[in-house]
Amino acid sequence: MKPTVYVENSVVSYLTARRAQKNVRVAGHQDVTRDWWANKRHSFELYASAVVVEEAQDGDATAAAARLEVIAELTLLEVTQEARDLAAVLLRESQLPAKATADALHIATAAVHGMDYLITWNCKHIANAVIFRSVERACREHGYEPPVLCTPDELMEP
Repeated sequence: MKPTVYVENSVVSYLTARRAQKNVRVAGHQDVTRDWWANKRHSFELYASAVVVEEAQDGDATAAAARLEVIAELTLLEVTQEARDLAAVLLRESQLPAKATADALHIATAAVHGMDYLITWNCKHIANAVIFRSVERACREHGYEPPVLCTPDELMEP
């Protein structure tokens, strides 16, 4: 059985966005994402949720259509009441800021559905080593094993 990966919207956005010309960091993230998508994604079962779909619909219509096309290839997980309840716990009991509601819901949905990994380029709230310990603790205290929160480059084979 392949490991499971919840794909957060920032990964989809980097995958489908026009190549960044001036921001070297963004261009690097795009390159890593495209490499992972082309060469590594088939080693995993990929999932997303309605939260990813909602975020992908924002902004330029052409860009949104490209993001939604990628998401259509993924299996969508239901955002259950259980996930909503865990997201509320994460906002209350972890270091996630109150404004990170969607981020908490990504993590909670992945945890409730038993995902092995959650890949993201959102290092401010999701793949954040300082915040992760408190997220991990809150998930476990409420009966869920948290997914490993990481960027695509951390999910490359050794």
